[in-house]
Amino acid sequence: MSLNANRRRYRLRHTEWIGILSVVAMTFTLGGCAGSVARVEGKVGVINSQRLLNDTNAGKRAKESLTGYSKNRQALMELEERELRRMEEDFVKQSSILSPAAKRDREEQFRRRMQEYQQKAAELNREVQEKQKDVLEGFRDRIETVVAKVAKRLGLQVVVDKSKGGPTIYHEEGLDISSEVIEEFNREYP
Repeated sequence: MSLNANRRRYRLRHTEWIGILSVVAMTFTLGGCAGSVARVEGKVGVINSQRLLNDTNAGKRAKESLTGYSKNRQALMELEERELRRMEEDFVKQSSILSPAAKRDREEQFRRRMQEYQQKAAELNREVQEKQKDVLEGFRDRIETVVAKVAKRLGLQVVVDKSKGGPTIYHEEGLDISSEVIEEFNREYP
């Protein structure tokens, strides 16, 4: 092998080693930076919004309002169901004495009523869902106001919801401020 070929090989190996050392140095440097960035100082609180709904006076009233509204809509649907059952029973009783044309008319009338019933059921279901959304959004707005007040008083920077199915998987019990929020909530919204 020639002297020039050996020099080129040496330079390539030297360049490779410098590249590897650079990558290792960067890794240590970035690793140190990432470690310092990952440390966040601050205070965090946790609430259970379902508990707030169940244990505050306003939450109980909201749930009662929704229950009453739903029962009212359910009663309307039960009246419709009874009427449909009565129509069906009448048709069965009278089917032996009705002419084929009268049977078709009654069947068509029953189908129309059944379609109306299904449309009304869907409409009432949407109404109940909208009412629930409106009531719960209003309650949520109040929660946010009271939570902010309690968090400021306690010097917290962040408050997260720990309700079942929520984003919080784990928390220390000492972080839960639900009781304080319930007390404040009941004072503000008796």
